[in-house]
Amino acid sequence: MHPRTSLGVSAVAVLATALTAVPLALSAPASAGPQSPGQRTGCYDTSLPTTVEESRLTVRTAPDQEPASDQLLRAGGFDRYADRFDAQLCQATTLKAARLKAARHGTRLWRTAVDRAHGQRPDLGTIDAYDDRPLYWAHLRATKALRQWAPRGVELTPEQRTDLVTTFVEHARGLTDTDFPRGRDVTRVLVSGFDPYTLETEPRRSNPSGVTALQLDGTRYETDKGTVAIESVVFPVTWSGFDAGIVEDAFGPHLRLGDRQRVDLITTISQGSAFNIEQWAGRWRGGSPDNNNEGEPEVIPENPAWPMPQPPPEFIETTLPHEAMIAAGTGPFPVRLNPRICEWHPATSPADNVCHDGPPTPGWRAYSGGGGNYLSNESQYRSNRVRIGLGALDVPGGHLHTPPQTYAADRTVLLDEEMRQLRHDIADQAVALVRAAAAAVQED
Repeated sequence: MHPRTSLGVSAVAVLATALTAVPLALSAPASAGPQSPGQRTGCYDTSLPTTVEESRLTVRTAPDQEPASDQLLRAGGFDRYADRFDAQLCQATTLKAARLKAARHGTRLWRTAVDRAHGQRPDLGTIDAYDDRPLYWAHLRATKALRQWAPRGVELTPEQRTDLVTTFVEHARGLTDTDFPRGRDVTRVLVSGFDPYTLETEPRRSNPSGVTALQLDGTRYETDKGTVAIESVVFPVTWSGFDAGIVEDAFGPHLRLGDRQRVDLITTISQGSAFNIEQWAGRWRGGSPDNNNEGEPEVIPENPAWPMPQPPPEFIETTLPHEAMIAAGTGPFPVRLNPRICEWHPATSPADNVCHDGPPTPGWRAYSGGGGNYLSNESQYRSNRVRIGLGALDVPGGHLHTPPQTYAADRTVLLDEEMRQLRHDIADQAVALVRAAAAAVQED
């Protein structure tokens, strides 16, 4: 994933819902922070701050058009869930009750999105089942509501409000829904995708890797070696989310030695410029702006809640079965192992980095892996850092980049046939690559 391209997709072939070219409207996003100081609507205090990302719920294409988020929510049939949660949250008069409603709503959104992706909810909306955007905007609607929830008589500390939002996020991103079947003949695979990003310039953005996660979540199929079970999560495109430990919290519980839920393969997925299996992940974040317009160049922080390898590796090499994945002959796009890295000598500075094909130079410091130094690189680094820290050296892990999703030149078109077909092609091939990796693990 690079900061100025949309994230990658992957998906299982499913029955698609009816496709309609839906008009969409765009304009500059509102600024984050207090709105209409002192204004209350029901149980909501709109003077309470929201995030920059949440402020994009109001983005329009033209002054006389409704927000893009509303159009996408309705097109996917998720408007009913967002509206219902707004009303139900107002029925909560205690923090405990609000937390319970947040957890239930998050679970409902995730399960509904997965069912829709698998073709099991043809009643929801008019756009293609390979579409992650309704879930994304429903997610933002809910986190904004939780940040501004203020029933009379209830005073929340900043820590309590953060905990309330976190409860919803864990459920709505699939982190509480990664249970695998037991048995010695089960090959367990855990994958991750990402939210859409750079919506300030293109609010029609999808995230093919997020589509991948939805399409793959809950997949079960039989081979002559036994059962393959795949579970998925979706990560935010925010540095703060990564600093809070979402990557380690997603993968770590499934990497502990002796655990019955221990996985046999992990991979993070995002959108790049092509189907690349990234050979190296680097210990440096470039600091390009995330979905909240935040970012500072720095070393990727350690996570004290999880075992970390010491000393921290500057680069971590993929252990995915890349030769088998490439040899699987998936299409229509070419697939390659990307060995590119950028590094700098500690006597100089990150600005003096030198790029070349790996391996890394002993004693030098990482500037970027093959996938750059944005959040995709960090998802690969963090997931494999905790894998190594937990001693799960027998579990293959790495990162897959996909080609980018493109969009219709007419910015009022939500989804056209060309966009739909490209999304399906990318998704189906990414799924085939995950299955090829699982097959290689079964052979071992």
